[in-house]
Amino acid sequence: MAIALLGDRSGHRSHQELEALRPALPVETEWVATDSGFDVSAYDGVWLFPGGPYVDDAAVLRTLTTVRRSGIPFLGTCSGMQYAVVEYASSVLGERATHAEADGESADNVVTALACSLYGEKRRVTPVPGTRFASWVAEPFVGMHFCNYAPTAEAVARLAAAGVVVGAIAPDAGAEVLEFPDHPFYVTSMFQPHVGALAGEPVHPLVTAFVSAVVST
Repeated sequence: MAIALLGDRSGHRSHQELEALRPALPVETEWVATDSGFDVSAYDGVWLFPGGPYVDDAAVLRTLTTVRRSGIPFLGTCSGMQYAVVEYASSVLGERATHAEADGESADNVVTALACSLYGEKRRVTPVPGTRFASWVAEPFVGMHFCNYAPTAEAVARLAAAGVVVGAIAPDAGAEVLEFPDHPFYVTSMFQPHVGALAGEPVHPLVTAFVSAVVST
């Protein structure tokens, strides 16, 4: 079993936290650069980690289409969530969907700058009762963010009408977790569940659920 940690690795604290988490996971993990020409079918799961815009945004969006259609377990955090919204709005809803940071501000942005930056900010994340996320995390908790951008409320509403489920909410962030339909595990979060690994904190239940899906799929 192997999970692709997809993104462009840097010395950012978020990436240091992800590196610290790797030994705690019961499956093999491999850093995969977005411009490496990788074969996604060689992996049993994909975690699109923070750091957008990516070196190869087009490769990221193609990968999202592949894992969504093929049923490969997927976790997207921060930028990973943002790009999942862009891909879904474009490929499934048939919209012209763009990202304000990567593509510039325009009327077809489905991801825009947050009114209140959450870069280096903690917020109380509240699971929505009855969702998959609430079955993994029953009580509100404090989530760490390194985000300046997020899906718009209008985009989230259109996704929800198409079957995407809002799994958690938080002040200033709106939708904190999105659960995408018709897939064994295609879940995204604004908060970064791997933050805390450097301090030796337990693996977050969202990550545990993702790894379990990788092992069982």
